[in-house]
Amino acid sequence: MKGIWKYSHLLPSLRDRSKLSLGEGNTPLLKSRRLGVALGLDNLYFKLELLNPSGSYKDRFAASAVSELIDKELRFCLATSSGNTGAALAAYCAAANIKCFLAIVDGAPSGKIQQMQVYGSETMMVKDFGISPQVSSDVFSGLQQIASKHGSLVQISAYRYSPFGMAGVQTIAYEIAEELPDAGCHVFSPAGGGGLTLAIARGFNIWEENHRGYQKPKVHCVQPAGNDTMATPLRSGLHEAKAVSKSTTLISGLQVPNVIDGDDVIATCRANGGTGFSVTDASIFECQKNMAVQEGIYCEPAGAVALAGVLKALENKEIKRGDHIICVVTGHGFKDPASAKKITGEDRGRYFNSHGETLAFIETQLI
Repeated sequence: MKGIWKYSHLLPSLRDRSKLSLGEGNTPLLKSRRLGVALGLDNLYFKLELLNPSGSYKDRFAASAVSELIDKELRFCLATSSGNTGAALAAYCAAANIKCFLAIVDGAPSGKIQQMQVYGSETMMVKDFGISPQVSSDVFSGLQQIASKHGSLVQISAYRYSPFGMAGVQTIAYEIAEELPDAGCHVFSPAGGGGLTLAIARGFNIWEENHRGYQKPKVHCVQPAGNDTMATPLRSGLHEAKAVSKSTTLISGLQVPNVIDGDDVIATCRANGGTGFSVTDASIFECQKNMAVQEGIYCEPAGAVALAGVLKALENKEIKRGDHIICVVTGHGFKDPASAKKITGEDRGRYFNSHGETLAFIETQLI
């Protein structure tokens, strides 16, 4: 079967006619050509989730979540998003002819919102949603009340709200396990609410249960310091995640001040030998630039968070030269064009009055 449904035997049961796919999954595990050498790592890889149909790993979630709606014969999708979840759900709902309503995090990138709207979804940005824990909690509970009233479901990319949809995200782990079956390794995962990190860790656990002798990777949780709800508690030996009074990170998609899947992330990552890394926004933007310039990978800032975690692990001497290191690159750079200006600093590049000036400039650069 296509997309995530290749792994139907490891996913929740659905009627075959309900299984929707736009070709998600089967994303490349690309070995680094330059950054690994520069960092002294022989086996640095990037799992390119930005190559999914709508440009992020959330297509795996949407394929599973919308298929459940189809199976239950529900007529609308109600969800929250900071960008990628909404774009993915909007695309898959369009394919399924299901109306999609999206409550959007305050300050979500315009590129992501436009993508949702292109697919025909209704978008509603909520003041302080994704910034204030109280507002965020009120939005979640309010949407759940509406969904319950109409016999539907709220699709939030977290196990706490949509375990069926999150099962689709576990396929990231299955693909890595198939491609590197004999290599014990480290997987660095960006985290906001923690759903992705938990899905990857649980996916490896499931794969181990079904494949005797498989050596599952250590899964590490990487968060921006301005939204550090899980990373430091995990590293510090605590058992519970901690909400932040206000999310101050500028990394779109990881602005989740509430504790959602955090407690389970801490328990599962710790059991798998993983730990937490808190990284600065500045280091994330620098990694985004280096991935583009040195590897040809143009990701959104959240997609560079894993690499920032790798740098922190190297600084702490917690990974070795020969280890297999995998960075999960979550979303495409086209989704957040404003972040590109932090790299280029110019809207249209150098401007010349004639082709002669252009050619002369090129000559000066080649001397």
